[in-house]
Amino acid sequence: MASQLSVGTLVALFGAIAALAAVPSLSVLTVSARSASLGFWHGALTALGIVIGDLIFIALAVWGLAFFAEQFSPLFMLIKSFGGLYLLWLAVQLWRAVPISNQAENSDQYSWASSLFMGLSITLGDQKAILFYFGFFPAFLDLSALTVPDWVMVMAIAAIAVGSVKLAYAYLADRARSRIRPQFHRLINRIAATAMVIVGLILLTTTLGELLGDR
Repeated sequence: MASQLSVGTLVALFGAIAALAAVPSLSVLTVSARSASLGFWHGALTALGIVIGDLIFIALAVWGLAFFAEQFSPLFMLIKSFGGLYLLWLAVQLWRAVPISNQAENSDQYSWASSLFMGLSITLGDQKAILFYFGFFPAFLDLSALTVPDWVMVMAIAAIAVGSVKLAYAYLADRARSRIRPQFHRLINRIAATAMVIVGLILLTTTLGELLGDR
């Protein structure tokens, strides 16, 4: 089956998704904080987790599984709560960490998986993203006419758009860290830890709000 998407449509879709990904948000804050405190590759893996979460939601939107968000709402809230608590724990560890400038292998204390999971949990914790994609895609695409190659192309465009923007944030945060004098690295770690605390508390408070709203 040949793709029914024009180059113009793909360019417009890429631009729109990239612009939305660039808007300051919890994911941008988390990627930047992770990269500023532990280096580019931790920020990049956090960005990868965000991309994976977005692709999962796009797949759910593609197959018309919006009801999944309602049927499994407790699961999403559990993921969001666990992600929030995990961010708070990581923030404490980062606050107490020896600055990277004083310990070359300091970043190795933090697993790559933890950075990946951080990005994934932030994205999967927002089940409203499925509804967002249901409302977003019809503005660009005729969902009923798309073929399998079309959807593969759409998901590739989304992955590149979101991933490239988040990687840019990770790179800029890492460059900013590398230009700061070594004696200020502890301050940078604590600023990043504070950012993680903010994200964690937002995840927990929004989960609590959803629980209270369901009663």
